[in-house]
Amino acid sequence: MHPIASQCIPLHPTASQCLPLHLNASHCIPLYPSVTIASQIIPVSPIASHSIPFFPILSHCIPVPPSISHCIPVYPIASQCLPAYPIASLWLLLHPSASQHILLHPIASQCFPFHPSVSHCIPLPPIASQGIPLLPTVSHCIAMPPCISHCIPVPAIASQYFPVPSSSSQGIPLPPISSLSCLGFVSLAQPVGTFVGSGVPTWCSLEPSLCVPAVSVAHITSVHRGHHSEGLRRYGRAIPEQHCFTIAFEGGRRNLDLGARDEDVALRWVRGLRTLRGRLRGMSQRERLEHWIHGMLQRADKDKDNRMCFQEVQIMLRMANIHMDDAYAHQLFKECDHSGDGRLEDRELEDFCRRLLRRPELEELFGRYSGEDCVLSAKELRDFLQDQGEEGTLQQACAIICAHELNEKARQQDLMTLDGFTMYLLSAAGDILNQEHTQVHQDMSQPLCHYFISSSHNTYLTRNQIGGTSSTEAYVRALMMGCRCVELDCWEGPDGEPIICHGHTFTSKILFRDVIEAIRDYAFKRSPYPVILSLENHCGVEQQATMARHMKAILGDMLLTQPLEGQDPSVLPSPEQLKGKVLVKGKKLPELQCEPCGVTSILDEEEEEETEEEDRLQAKDASHVAPELSAMVVYCQATPFPGLAQALQHPRPYEMSSFSERKARKLIKEAGPTFVRYTSRQLSRVYPLGLKMTSSNYNPQEMWNAGCQLVALNFQTPGYEMDLNTGRFLGNGGCGYVLKPQFLRSPHSSSPRPLVLRIRVITAQQLPKLNREKLSSIVDPFVRVEIYGVTADCSKQQTAYRSNNGFNPRWEETLTFQLQVPELALVRFVVEDHDSTSCNDFVGQFTLPLGSMREGYRHIHLLSKDGASLAPATLFVHVTCKCP
Repeated sequence: MHPIASQCIPLHPTASQCLPLHLNASHCIPLYPSVTIASQIIPVSPIASHSIPFFPILSHCIPVPPSISHCIPVYPIASQCLPAYPIASLWLLLHPSASQHILLHPIASQCFPFHPSVSHCIPLPPIASQGIPLLPTVSHCIAMPPCISHCIPVPAIASQYFPVPSSSSQGIPLPPISSLSCLGFVSLAQPVGTFVGSGVPTWCSLEPSLCVPAVSVAHITSVHRGHHSEGLRRYGRAIPEQHCFTIAFEGGRRNLDLGARDEDVALRWVRGLRTLRGRLRGMSQRERLEHWIHGMLQRADKDKDNRMCFQEVQIMLRMANIHMDDAYAHQLFKECDHSGDGRLEDRELEDFCRRLLRRPELEELFGRYSGEDCVLSAKELRDFLQDQGEEGTLQQACAIICAHELNEKARQQDLMTLDGFTMYLLSAAGDILNQEHTQVHQDMSQPLCHYFISSSHNTYLTRNQIGGTSSTEAYVRALMMGCRCVELDCWEGPDGEPIICHGHTFTSKILFRDVIEAIRDYAFKRSPYPVILSLENHCGVEQQATMARHMKAILGDMLLTQPLEGQDPSVLPSPEQLKGKVLVKGKKLPELQCEPCGVTSILDEEEEEETEEEDRLQAKDASHVAPELSAMVVYCQATPFPGLAQALQHPRPYEMSSFSERKARKLIKEAGPTFVRYTSRQLSRVYPLGLKMTSSNYNPQEMWNAGCQLVALNFQTPGYEMDLNTGRFLGNGGCGYVLKPQFLRSPHSSSPRPLVLRIRVITAQQLPKLNREKLSSIVDPFVRVEIYGVTADCSKQQTAYRSNNGFNPRWEETLTFQLQVPELALVRFVVEDHDSTSCNDFVGQFTLPLGSMREGYRHIHLLSKDGASLAPATLFVHVTCKCP
């Protein structure tokens, strides 16, 4: 090592073949504050020849030939060098076989966090400080993108991070793969029987002392083999495609890309995860509850002897969000300690948990129909169903008993016990969401303009629009959420390849071609109905032609390039007619084009409303339309809004305009009924103001009230706005198309009938603990019911809060709402933790259309802020809807 190692960067022995170094510096790069011969050591941009590339004033990174895998490849979009600043999108990658580490100048330790005991490993960017803890014995250098805040640790000895069984046949190590999602060394540990979080099997359980969260199998949405993800396509090429697979998760969690040592190992992982998902989905509510209990017991059993002393039971109660008087808890413990040895095990634990999970409100409801027999006959269950507002036949009652009764003897006699009744009410049959609406049930043969269409804005972003990361995974996530209109913000790229990014910002860039490939692979996995590509075009004519070639080559027959044969030109086709088709929304050249190269000066709608004059002038040349791209625009021809009078006088159903949220509000306020007439005939798109640096959203409900079809939101930004969007498209099978009410399709139709909605909030069950690090922290929950609809219907009411009870709080409070236009109303149930000194904390929520809400006694399965399941957390309510 060079004598002044603390000021140097030791390179791979062959590195001198890659970087032209100073004669006396063949093994290291001095980091002196001022080196006049820097340009002789490292080739740098002329404007930076007076500075070493590792200082902040440098605007260029070390140029390294891309073919060199064992040197210091620098991510191409990096605009800063070491020491890195928060806006820098820079990380270093080393080939897996690299045996050398990178030593940084002492001042670098202020910029990159290290494991306390590590002084010679690759640093992580600041945002990834909760990422990969490294050990001194790590034999490989690891690098992480700055956008990752939850990663799999990469230890040298897996058992220090995962509970790896002693038998090697039970543990399958996977080598690290660098990707935009994460990278890791993972062992398959205890494929069944490890429970974390929501109490369902997890593939591997992490030590609680680590900042990296474990992942429940319940949160996995899909497992794909091969190089399907952006990360694997970019960084996994060194590993055969048959060895790689990607795990996708619900909510905001990023994909996990993994590579196995051979094809057989990869196949076993994929089959194993898919089998676990299948078993999980097939679990009864009883089994899910038992898994949740078992998970709590495992976490509380500190000495791992499968027996619980009273102190461990107290820990379990706090973990379960139960605040119980110590004297009562000890009395309950003694009643269940049948052996009298001061510890609970096996049947004693089962008895203790059964007493904990008693539902007095269900016992009262059950007793109301069962009488003194303590069982429900098929006839009594039929009466209950009819009181619920269901058809309620004896045949239906017998089928429910057969499906949910746990006691075999009772089931054979068509009788239902309290346990069976509880399981029935917790199942999908007792859910507040009408299960018929989980399938496509609406008329899909009407024109496109008669539907609300799930739409995304800045689809390519995973975070905000100023410094966020662009990724093809964002398109995959949106499409798998049922989104049917995605945005592609296209700009001139290097080497003649158009790119997608947010212009004039620090967002990263992705290739247009890669995005189209992702859309091809995932467009119709969630829904068979058409996908609209909303092109925001800033490219010149040549790269527009390249875009057209890519779409034609990659999408093939999916791409609609001609009007449907026999289609009435005065009416838009229907979603049913366009099944499996991809539509392009963009500029359409006039039929008679006089200018060469397909030039037109029509500006992008969003540019017209949101950009400054200087930007418009700069973008003008880039807004010319290539004939090849124009030819692909058929039913979604983007045009500037001509005004309501002209649009209604000369309707052109194939033309559509985009409106900023501000412009749309103004039109709704000044000419609401006229605007509704316009949206009943033509497609319209609304998008957020471009000045929102945090990519915040607007309330979509006011746009739906006016019949706007494509109400585009930032899917990457959680909040009540996205909750409303998810709720709006929850019905009709989640296909992304929801038929508008009759009065928005035909403005001259009859007026809607008002309703009175009454919701009795009864109880909640197993609410999540907000502060898991603090056992004594118990939530003080209350429930707020929010109505979103026309202005007259918007309302919020809430219950009182219940102190120190997140396990089984009870309210028995009735909230009443008067609704004038129930067809447009969304109902949002929110649970928050009351705080008398600061803002209340969010616990969970669920949003659905009033038209998809069932009456009677129903359970509501809560979701997290990013839309992930909070099972087994539920609300229990009673709902009635009556005409006034």
